[in-house]
Amino acid sequence: MEATLTYSESTQEFLEFLKLDKDFRTESLDTLEEGKSRYLADLKLNFKNSFESDYLTKKEIALLGISLAANAGNTILREFFKNNAQQEGASVEEIAEGIACASLLSANNVFYRFRHFMNKDKYNEIPARIKMNIMARPVTGKEFFELMSLAVSAVNGCEMCVTSHEKSLLELGAKEERVFEAVRLAAVITSLSKVIY
Repeated sequence: MEATLTYSESTQEFLEFLKLDKDFRTESLDTLEEGKSRYLADLKLNFKNSFESDYLTKKEIALLGISLAANAGNTILREFFKNNAQQEGASVEEIAEGIACASLLSANNVFYRFRHFMNKDKYNEIPARIKMNIMARPVTGKEFFELMSLAVSAVNGCEMCVTSHEKSLLELGAKEERVFEAVRLAAVITSLSKVIY
């Protein structure tokens, strides 16, 4: 890639929105810029639109963002959402729980996806022996922890976990639109993680 590549004004505005230095570069971003990809405009719009929701508060969006960015292993986006969460009044404990949720659900998704794929009585009978005490009394509340769990599980592709968390959410009184908004946010953050890293 050329060191002298100048990003378009639109991309520079996007980097500014993400609170990134004007000299920030990734190989993927360079390639999209060199190819004059119209997708960059879509990505920017998708991300900015994910902050507009009738079913999620700004604080919830930020906490979901932390969990999803942690799940993606994306330090840049995790810090971006951590700063947003702090601005929206999230406590240190709530922020930590977003990261904990991503870690726990990554373990659960691997384990329960394996059980689901194998569909053998023997594997279903053996105790999981994966501690999940955080799920009993989450600081973010049971309903919101379930929502974070569902979003991470959707990204990680665990049908069993997605189905279970969606059922729990509806039983806790969540609207399907709230579930949908969380999954849409998960999709957008996952897509952005491929370009901003």
